[in-house]
Amino acid sequence: MTPRVPFDEEALRAAVVSGDAAAREDVMRHLYEALSGKLYVLCHGITRDPSDAQDAVQETFLSIQRALPQFRGDAQLSTWAYRIAVRAAVAAKTRRERHRGDAVDIEMADPRAGIEETFETRERRRRLEVAMRTLSLEHRTVLSLFAVEGLSHAQIASVLGIPEGTAWSRLHLARKRLAAALESTAP
Repeated sequence: MTPRVPFDEEALRAAVVSGDAAAREDVMRHLYEALSGKLYVLCHGITRDPSDAQDAVQETFLSIQRALPQFRGDAQLSTWAYRIAVRAAVAAKTRRERHRGDAVDIEMADPRAGIEETFETRERRRRLEVAMRTLSLEHRTVLSLFAVEGLSHAQIASVLGIPEGTAWSRLHLARKRLAAALESTAP
C-alpha cells in the first residue's frame, strides 16, 4: 500500500492562482500523487469496470492540466478534481456501455484464509456488484462519493453541483435501494 501524500489544499490553490507555470506543474504532480488512487476508486464505483475507470482517471488529469490555468480558486482543488472525475467516469461508462454477466473477479486469495472464508468473501463481493448494477448512475455515484471517498453531504453536493438536501435525499434513497437489492440477492 502506498503512503498517503501530504495534501496542503491551501498552498496548492495559492500556487495555481499565482499564475506561475512551474508552480502549476508542481501542483499537477501533487494532485496526481494525492488523488489518483481515490479518483480511480470513485471512477470504478461509477463505471464498474477497471479499464473504464482508468480511462476516466487519465481523462480527469488531462482535463485538469488543460483547465488549470483558468482555475480561479473559487473551489477546493480536490472538489474540482472530483467533479471532473465524475463527468469523465460517466462519459467513459457511456462510451463503452457493455453487458457483463455475473462473473466473479479472479484475484489472488489470501493464503491465510480458509476456503469457506474465501468463498464467502467472493460471494459477498459478487452480491454487492450485482446489487450496485441495479442502481441508477446517480445513485452509484453518490454512494461511491460517500461510502468509498468519505465525502460529506456538503462535499457531495459541491462535487455534483446540486443542493445539499438533494445530495442527502439521493444518498438516502440509494442506500434503501441498495439494501433492497442486496436482500433480493440473498441466498
